[in-house]
Amino acid sequence: MVLRIKLATEHPARKLPSVDRILQDAQATKLINTYGRTALTAVVRILLKNWRDNISDLNSDPPTHSILLKKAADYLTGHNYGLRPLINLTGTVIHTNLGRAALPDAAIKAMLIVAANPTDLEFDLDTGQRGDRDSHIESLITEITGAEAATVVNNNAAAVMLVLNTLAFGRQVPVSRGELVEIGGSFRVPEIMSRSGCKLVEVGSTNRTHSKDFKQAINADTALLMKVHTSNYQIQGFTKGVSDKALAKLANEHNIPLMTDLGSGTLVDLRRYNLPYEPTVQEAVENGAHIITFSGDKLLGGPQAGLIVGNRSLVDKIKANPMKRALRVDKMTLAALCEVLKLYRDPDQLSENLPTLRVLSRNNPDIEAMADRLLPAFRQQLTGHDYAVSKVQLKSQIGSGSLPLDLLASWGLCISAGRGKGSDQKLRTLADAFRGLPIPVLGRIHSGRLYLDLRTVFDPGEICEQLGHLKL
Repeated sequence: MVLRIKLATEHPARKLPSVDRILQDAQATKLINTYGRTALTAVVRILLKNWRDNISDLNSDPPTHSILLKKAADYLTGHNYGLRPLINLTGTVIHTNLGRAALPDAAIKAMLIVAANPTDLEFDLDTGQRGDRDSHIESLITEITGAEAATVVNNNAAAVMLVLNTLAFGRQVPVSRGELVEIGGSFRVPEIMSRSGCKLVEVGSTNRTHSKDFKQAINADTALLMKVHTSNYQIQGFTKGVSDKALAKLANEHNIPLMTDLGSGTLVDLRRYNLPYEPTVQEAVENGAHIITFSGDKLLGGPQAGLIVGNRSLVDKIKANPMKRALRVDKMTLAALCEVLKLYRDPDQLSENLPTLRVLSRNNPDIEAMADRLLPAFRQQLTGHDYAVSKVQLKSQIGSGSLPLDLLASWGLCISAGRGKGSDQKLRTLADAFRGLPIPVLGRIHSGRLYLDLRTVFDPGEICEQLGHLKL
């Protein structure tokens, strides 16, 4: 009789390489140089633990160094923290979710300089004493707008809150019902007013408000009158509103301020660049508004900021509010905003020097020519994958609540995946693939088509050079 002894099979987990052995691999060295030893070690530990926890076949071989490090690289790439640049072909130029305005070179250079060095942010070089950070930019803002004084906070919602909290805390503020708008992220004017500590008094109706409505609402507890420019929607038909001049006159008669929130805000007449009309800050000043708030990163084309301009006595009160410190901007924002504002001194060159205006005022034949250049490359790349690509006329949106009803003629590419079963999923797969490129490309899906609006593209190479990376 032959005695056969069945030896216990070694558990696969014992065959797993150690973390230290894996980190000695040449492939690991490259990942360490890119992501750091600590990050790679943590990911490798997670991958090894997951493999141990999910062993179902005791005869299975453990993953090799190469496989583990490939998975680690995929994880680290997919979980790379921080902001990533992308190509915006959505058709919305000033896109809130994509960071709104692109800055001009002069602003970027100024940010780099102040970021790398100590500055006189709040230091007066003449006196050797503590200074005011608004001093670096206030005179430039007042020169352009015609206002007496100015200050800057981190965005326009903050500007509105700060003004109301300073000038109307615990008191009443009449506003037309037709101007109680909701801005991006579900922030509503009534809620901002409530958080600011003032009491909203709705006057008039949704579509019609008269001067007498405001006059009847004014009493001893009224702190100021407020006018909100409805930049993100429009009521049409049987409508009536109260002009800035009429409200300013009424406010002066009752010795209370008129606050005007312009929202997007622009410092030039956009009609000069063949764009739709938008009220300017200068017009609001001329019409008698005592305090005006507007954004820095929308039509103005600068960094995220909220600008407050108006009467010196009111601006001084606003700057004295303790909330101002919590809402102030940093040195890089001030440096960038200053350089952007300087460009407004030369309106003739503004459309060339300010990226936002350059994109918005771009002529239609130029965009069509870009579509003609890109069409063959897209067709070649998508050949054999059951996609059809064509050149189409489009309408671009300005975005961020600016001129919502005014669309700009544009050109782009339209990609379809047929009309059969699964075509919608195939189109979404393609959109996912574009977002997965080294520099993600964002378009928009509408009515069973993927549209790529080319208004924002000036260099076709930035797209063509990475089409080969599409994972279809």
